[in-house]
Amino acid sequence: MNKPTVIDLFAGCGGMTQGFVDAGFEPVAAVEFNLAAAATYAANFDPGQEHTFYGDIAQWRGRRITDVVPTDVDVVIGGPPCQGFSNLGTRDLSDPRNHLWREYIRIVRKVRPKFFVIENVDRFLTSDEFRLLKMEVETGSLTSYEMTTAVLNAADYGVPQRRRRTIVIASRVGRPTLPTPTHGGSESSRPWETVRSAIGEIPFQTGPASLPDSTVEFFGETIPGIFKGMDLHLGRNPQERSLLRYDCIPPGGGRFDLPDELMPRCWRDKPTGTTDVMGRMRWDQPSLTIRTEFFKPEKGQYLHPEWHADKPNKRVNRPITHLEAAQLQTFPEDFLWCGPKIEIARQIGNAVPPLLARAIAGHLRARYSL
Repeated sequence: MNKPTVIDLFAGCGGMTQGFVDAGFEPVAAVEFNLAAAATYAANFDPGQEHTFYGDIAQWRGRRITDVVPTDVDVVIGGPPCQGFSNLGTRDLSDPRNHLWREYIRIVRKVRPKFFVIENVDRFLTSDEFRLLKMEVETGSLTSYEMTTAVLNAADYGVPQRRRRTIVIASRVGRPTLPTPTHGGSESSRPWETVRSAIGEIPFQTGPASLPDSTVEFFGETIPGIFKGMDLHLGRNPQERSLLRYDCIPPGGGRFDLPDELMPRCWRDKPTGTTDVMGRMRWDQPSLTIRTEFFKPEKGQYLHPEWHADKPNKRVNRPITHLEAAQLQTFPEDFLWCGPKIEIARQIGNAVPPLLARAIAGHLRARYSL
């Protein structure tokens, strides 16, 4: 039997594709504008550069599409970035502010997949971009599709991370439904996966602060790579004052645990809000959302969970590493990465957790016999 096929638009490093591949899909095309992310994608999914279009999605047209896309595509996946523009007015698809969403709709209209799946931030359902999409499905160029939406928590599908994201599934072969949670709910026998289950076996001691000195060529350009595994267990060199702050934060704690003498003025003058910054993870709970700057404790709950109230010398006073962040996002241990370390961090934080994508892909295969 031929495998069901998938196209990934705004593919990033391929987190969503990875989940679909794990569920038995074959990726036949991908589009990504960022060089490092496109290289990472091409490094992981055959036939690599042959089916990965690196560039502006608006330039992916004509023979560039027909040369790589089969006549019958099962699923298009991806989430165009929300630009935050206001007031769509009269559904003017020529409005330049609608560029990315207009291109997404163009590809879906041209390829006519059985399904398209969108992942985006939880507030997407109240955005102008979603209203544009909804209008196209209800009265525009996508009326052959039925659509269902919900905000899902990745932890409910085996991801060791409480990551709430909007999922849109649209179908032209039957009423679409969303996958049933497998973890953490009252109807599930499986508890949430935890930080410990994801990174508990990774050494507390980190490696160097820099990636190995190696480069690779993709799309005619040379970039750092290819890296994998312990290459990403990158250390940092925090200042002494930062280490003193880290040492004060217990598991589940945050900036409010700092003594006055270590409290930055910006936090001292703002006694409410942003409760998770300078936070420490808990071993036996899922992490909070892994974002693109997980290596900065001042940006969220990113301190390593190992901490003992009565054993100061046993505390691991550092943020999680790129490797640990990738594991919390459920990337395979042998996943390949390209780009400078800041670019790789962005790829990790922006990705759809592969296990969440796999749950969606497996649901589509089972329900619709793909």
